[in-house]
Amino acid sequence: MDPLTGKEIARDHLSLEEIDGRSQRSIETENLTEIPYTQNDSLPYLFGNRVDYSNLVVPLYEASIIGDWETANSILNKRRDLISVGLSRNLGTALHVAVTAEETKITLNFVKNLVNMMTVEELEIQNKYWNTAFWIASAGGNTKMAMIMMEKNRRLPDIRGTAYLPLTIAAITGTNNIVKYLYEKSQRMRGDHWTNDDRNLTLLHCVERDFFDVALQILEDHPKLAGNMSILEILSRKPDAINEVEKNLFTRIKEASFRFFRSKVHPNAEDDNDALKLLKIIWGHATQTMSFDEIEDMLDRPPTFAANESIIESSRILLVAAKTGNTRFIVELLRSYPDLMLFESEDGLTLFHVAVMHRHQGIYNLLYEIGGSNNDICLSIDKSGNNMLHLVGKSSKEMAAKTSGASLLMQRELLWFKEVEKMMPPYMREARNHDGQTPYELFSKENEDLLSRGLKWMKDCMVVATLIVTIAFAVAFTVPGGYNQEFGIPVFIHDRTFLVFVIADAISLFSSSTSLLVFLSILTSPHDQRDFMYSLPRKLMIGVLTLFISVAAMMVTFSVSFFVLYDNRLKWVPVLIALFASIPVIVFAVMQFPLMVDMFRSMYDSHYLFKPKKHILYTTKVRLHSIKMLYV
Repeated sequence: MDPLTGKEIARDHLSLEEIDGRSQRSIETENLTEIPYTQNDSLPYLFGNRVDYSNLVVPLYEASIIGDWETANSILNKRRDLISVGLSRNLGTALHVAVTAEETKITLNFVKNLVNMMTVEELEIQNKYWNTAFWIASAGGNTKMAMIMMEKNRRLPDIRGTAYLPLTIAAITGTNNIVKYLYEKSQRMRGDHWTNDDRNLTLLHCVERDFFDVALQILEDHPKLAGNMSILEILSRKPDAINEVEKNLFTRIKEASFRFFRSKVHPNAEDDNDALKLLKIIWGHATQTMSFDEIEDMLDRPPTFAANESIIESSRILLVAAKTGNTRFIVELLRSYPDLMLFESEDGLTLFHVAVMHRHQGIYNLLYEIGGSNNDICLSIDKSGNNMLHLVGKSSKEMAAKTSGASLLMQRELLWFKEVEKMMPPYMREARNHDGQTPYELFSKENEDLLSRGLKWMKDCMVVATLIVTIAFAVAFTVPGGYNQEFGIPVFIHDRTFLVFVIADAISLFSSSTSLLVFLSILTSPHDQRDFMYSLPRKLMIGVLTLFISVAAMMVTFSVSFFVLYDNRLKWVPVLIALFASIPVIVFAVMQFPLMVDMFRSMYDSHYLFKPKKHILYTTKVRLHSIKMLYV
């Protein structure tokens, strides 16, 4: 077997056996030295003795897996030596096998009894790949099992396994709880057995796995690790961790109430974000220790660290942040080095061009805060001759994923196109790229199918509305119980439930007719761009809302008719039918709720997507804070 190297990084999706058994994979990380690796041949096995293997080893293995202490205890009482014998070539002893199981009362009891039976030295037994049972428990995130073993042997966190110490493998594949526990028990990564490579790799994986609280603690204990710029590469791909979380309605109401009663609200709540604190530490170290040219080179290089091959990017750090919509990341960088806003990729794209391509309005809105520099950015073109307006004319997968319905997607794409068009100089709006296309021609070609898809969807809604109109109209003349043959009036006309039946049927008829007429007005409209931007979302919302009302009223009409017929006896029949009739209404509401939210946002939020009143790049608070820090 070829040697394993210390450059190897375990994948998040590997099982424990795969982590134990991997042999020839190597992934480049920054400044990590190779650690020679050989197999451990000192662990004895009983594979050659078929009788003992079948009668003792196999039952003990099964008992260790499921946590059957009664069976395991009876075997170990007969053969105490089996406690240090390998039961599996890949895993190892009974304890190695037991710690791979999920933590339950049964398995924890098994591990506790087995550890009590073992000596301190036996807890340090290493399997074929030089991993102790404690190492495997750390890799699997089994904190309680690790604590049981630690109570008996405090040296276990210091015993290196397959090229990694237990804390490092826990950061790669474990959980936040086991990482925090091991960090304290590993003397905060101090000691001769810890190398700088170990510390760097542990820190990087803590950041990759979103263990930001542990990462901050590591940087506090080891300030020199702040010079590892690979952390910036990882943070650039984590917009959800760094950006301020959008507050829901309840939170906004609560904070408004606190302010009304003069309760103290932290003015910089976003600074409490651990990922943002981490970014400020790393970027602050870079700006204090590196020249601008060195910072540009660092931001210009391809990423050198990734714990998962699927997220390795070939783009530069700043552009990766723009692609993922990492607004706060970009803001922190631009506050220290404003010239980075003109930073271009090999294709001639600035971070604002990338943000427009992927429809991240938070980054695009920074153009309104940088003054005249936005003119220079708008004049930039890529290798294909596309300016920013050409790029917004291309369809966006991100926008398609976030928007329900082709019609609303067309509305958002038009909104973006019109916004960027205002920003561009007039002569650039008709500029042609290397394919001879103007921005509007490119936009029309890219979105030509959205109109047909939107019309097809509305035709389907019209079919549903038409069916409900037909049913509601027919029901109005086929009332439950029929008519009095002498006077021609309904039999149950004096029944209160019959009145509910009539009103519900009328509501169903009127609302479905309204929905049908609204969708028909959309289909017969000239489909002007301005209609798609403003009128269409309003009409769609009215059409879908009235369609929902008609479905709900139709179900009420159906249910009430049974109450009319079974009013005096078998009352449980209409009650049961009414419960079942509510299911389609609930399903319709749940399925269409995302669409209604998108429609509401298209109607009202569209006016606030661009030119926000609240500036986040340059504010008075930031400048005052900087001045205070300068004179402290």
